[in-house]
Amino acid sequence: MSTGELLDIEPTELKFPFELRKQISCSLQLSNKTDNHVAFKVKTTNPKKYCVRPNTGVVLPRATCDVIVTMQAQKEAPPDMQCKDKFLLQSVIASPGATAKDITAEMFNKEAGHVVEECKLRVIYVSPPQPPSPVPEGSEEGGSPRGSVSENGALNGMESSTATKAFVDSHDKSAEARALISKLTEEKNSAIQQNNKLRQELELLKRETGRRQGGVSILFVIIVGLIGIFLGFIIKKA
Repeated sequence: MSTGELLDIEPTELKFPFELRKQISCSLQLSNKTDNHVAFKVKTTNPKKYCVRPNTGVVLPRATCDVIVTMQAQKEAPPDMQCKDKFLLQSVIASPGATAKDITAEMFNKEAGHVVEECKLRVIYVSPPQPPSPVPEGSEEGGSPRGSVSENGALNGMESSTATKAFVDSHDKSAEARALISKLTEEKNSAIQQNNKLRQELELLKRETGRRQGGVSILFVIIVGLIGIFLGFIIKKA
């Protein structure tokens, strides 16, 4: 807070939560410390960048007045988020019953012998506020957590709920993994059994083929023998 003889100004630094391509506003509160009407005027080093409403006005005796300063949407962020813009708030005692329409530039002219009180205000860019975390399942909106953080560092209710949920998820994943392993084992055993069955069938087929080949050879020998006997019989008879 800046304390002068005429006005108290709060705050003395204009803090804007800087975001690209977005208008941002902050407010000043002027408090009249006197029993007189006090006229004020707000100036800035960068008038195209800021809009001040009202930029001139009268604060009634022992009353307050709010001034809204709006920064126009910016396309680029300044280097290191540093801002060199400044504001100057001038105040002077006005005539009784004065209104904003009665304010003139001459009232703030020091060379004309007017006592003008001045206060310089800095502009500071701050990081925008982070969005609130989502409400955990099972908790009512606006309700306080059942647990709290104790002095020995115990988990509060929300953390306990999160830990329980993580444990349940881990347990479910472990059960799924065991079921998958069991299924793969059964498929492997089934494949081994089928492989053994195929081998047995192949051996049986080989044996039957050998028997068939052996039978053909014996029959051939018998036929050849019979033909030989028949030919011998014919030759002897001849």
